[in-house]
Amino acid sequence: MPTRDPIRVLILGTGRMGVGIARIVREKEGLGLAGAFSRRGTRSALDLGRAMGLEGDPGIPVSGDLDALVAQIRPDVAIQATCSTISDAKDEIVILVRHGVSVISIAEEMAFPACSSPGFAEEIHSLAVSHGVGVLGTGINPGFVLDLLVIALSGVCSDIRVIHARRVNDLSPYGPSVLASQGVGLSPKDFKHGIKEGTVKGHFGFPESIRMIARALGWEIERIEESREPIVSKVRRETPHVVVEPGQVAGCLHSAVAYRDGNPVIALMHPQQVHPHLEGVETGDIIEIRGTPDIRLAGSPEIPGGQGTCALAVNMIPRLLNAAPGLHTMADLPVPAAVLGDARQFIDPSLGGKSHA
Repeated sequence: MPTRDPIRVLILGTGRMGVGIARIVREKEGLGLAGAFSRRGTRSALDLGRAMGLEGDPGIPVSGDLDALVAQIRPDVAIQATCSTISDAKDEIVILVRHGVSVISIAEEMAFPACSSPGFAEEIHSLAVSHGVGVLGTGINPGFVLDLLVIALSGVCSDIRVIHARRVNDLSPYGPSVLASQGVGLSPKDFKHGIKEGTVKGHFGFPESIRMIARALGWEIERIEESREPIVSKVRRETPHVVVEPGQVAGCLHSAVAYRDGNPVIALMHPQQVHPHLEGVETGDIIEIRGTPDIRLAGSPEIPGGQGTCALAVNMIPRLLNAAPGLHTMADLPVPAAVLGDARQFIDPSLGGKSHA
């Protein structure tokens, strides 16, 4: 049994995803929950403890001052679960890297930051290298189902013509902010207005997934076309946060097509709706590669998005701590695997990982 100190983990975000990640960290041998950063000024250590079922645990500092918190607890790695965009995530990442803390972010745009923010990608890579730490964006999608799995399956092909991938999921477990971003409960007219105004966003991450796949294959993508259409319900659907009557929007059908030499080569589709089973729709993940040979991988039901993202964020800790300093994508690091047993056994100082002696 290793006698080294636990890997100290800081969680950024005390919402649903942050608490889910914190619970997994607490369950893993060799990992230590060092503290939590909250953007909500009303959060406290007691609030976090209650949410995690850890009432009375005084050892988890919670603060809204990230710079001071990092200086106080000196984490080895931080997991950011506060936002979706780079514009919202970058200040926190910069603070952490300057303190010499490796960062795993579940912000969708961080899955392949060179796509939307090439300047920031270069900046954070240089900063991470100079401070000897790693930065990684991950998640179930983008970060795994519609990109990393596609890349892995392509490895058995000698030639590829077209890639089609589809993820069908149930929005019922999600809260009001996610449901609103998918237009759930709106009329079809208001849905289309929301698309124009930017209040209905659909899926975050199609360009990131496409660029990750294309880079791995050596393809030059000339353009990406996206579309968002309402999924109009024929039956009444209800969750704790929304009621959808017949004729209202139950979700969003979001798709993206990437072109190379004038031809569509990557097509990704992500229909999301509440209670799809009420109209006979089965959730699941499907990847099809037309090439030599043809490949088809399908699984149902869907890989749970929230649970999968939380697990990936934690399971990638040893992979990132072993990596060379700099900015990475999921396609750059060894394939993810469940961290079972003592997490410290996976840290190899000869690869750049900290010994935690």
